[in-house]
Amino acid sequence: MDTDNSGFEERFFTASDGLRLYARDYGHADAQKDLPIVCLPGLSRNSRDFHRLALQLSGQPERPRRVITFDYRGRGRSEWDADTGHYALPVEADDVLTGCAALDISQAIFIGTSRGGLIAHLLAAMRPVILRGVILNDIGPVIEIGGLLQIRQYLEARPVLHSWAEAVDNLRRVHGPAFPALDPSDWTGMAHAIFTEKDGVIIADFDPALIEPLRSLDKNTQIPDIWSLYEGLKPIPLMTIRGENSTILSQATFAEMKARRPDMKAVTAKGQGHAPLLHLPELAAEISAFINTLA
Repeated sequence: MDTDNSGFEERFFTASDGLRLYARDYGHADAQKDLPIVCLPGLSRNSRDFHRLALQLSGQPERPRRVITFDYRGRGRSEWDADTGHYALPVEADDVLTGCAALDISQAIFIGTSRGGLIAHLLAAMRPVILRGVILNDIGPVIEIGGLLQIRQYLEARPVLHSWAEAVDNLRRVHGPAFPALDPSDWTGMAHAIFTEKDGVIIADFDPALIEPLRSLDKNTQIPDIWSLYEGLKPIPLMTIRGENSTILSQATFAEMKARRPDMKAVTAKGQGHAPLLHLPELAAEISAFINTLA
């Protein structure tokens, strides 16, 4: 469960502009055995999102992996940025490269959930040599506006929660219809990944300023596609996961990604929406199989 604080070392590093940022380092003793895994979370999420998957990958007996999970600036244990304009993909991609350098990672397999997958696209343009493989979790070159509006709605709500039980109930009420595959431990783990306790109340663990760029959106907003950046992933082994009930990555875009990259491993996360939890057995097995083909 994500309330467990064992299995990793805490790492702090300094961004190029001086901000103090945080990462979790799982399986560091196995750093030289195989390619490490770098996990990049979604817009408002953090390193805890990957805790159960990271324990699985770092603890597998045959091929234990070193797994790094990042908190971007303004999320989790990383510092908030006084200049909210720095909550931008190019800045966050640079932070990831800085973090990898600080942790002595020259090449890795990257798992990017939602915004993390967009950052992976940028890394392919900024420093392609660092990417030995990419797993995109419910994200692609076309983002559905309806899904973004849903994300804005639940991020803006910021309910006042007085217990972890209330936090779990809140998540199940908001996301339950899209995630019938989850069991009670999954909902509890999700709550502890998303929220933190402060002054006796449970609150979302991110700077509210992150939501500002979403406030100008409406149903007629045209979101620019990034097919040109997707082309930059062509030389890199690629797997894409789509939540069966996703409102961000459409089935049409998913199919077009496969058409443009016939070698792409395409996986549907049954009974999950945006974005799938990756530690569930079927997905974890697919991820491990893909990773173990790369080195």
